[in-house]
Amino acid sequence: MGGTVKRLIHSRLPLNVITVMLGSNDLLKGAGAEETTERMECFLPCATETAPDAEVLLIAPPSMKEGEWVQSPRLIKESAELAKHYRKAAARREVEFADAESWGIELTYDGVHFSPEGHKVFAERLMELL
Repeated sequence: MGGTVKRLIHSRLPLNVITVMLGSNDLLKGAGAEETTERMECFLPCATETAPDAEVLLIAPPSMKEGEWVQSPRLIKESAELAKHYRKAAARREVEFADAESWGIELTYDGVHFSPEGHKVFAERLMELL
């Protein structure tokens, strides 16, 4: 993974900001919030080392809601815990942090993906941060 990420970032240099919002698929495949955060902490150095002049913004995805893809209370709980762990990881890795849960993003029927309105809200809030 690291080589692919580094090549992707390097191909787009120079960068001012790198935004990262990953983790939902890890949760959907059975990882918990802590394991997902450990994976993120392995990923973040790829960004910070490859583009040392760029700011990195780690975004915790909104908590999943009950839906077609999300029927387990454990999955909902773990997704709600992710922001707390990501906040700590961002501090440890000295990158910026944002919690998309607080942005009021509407999700689709599956309980994971953004609705069209959710994408609009996400873009607006991200632009405010950037």
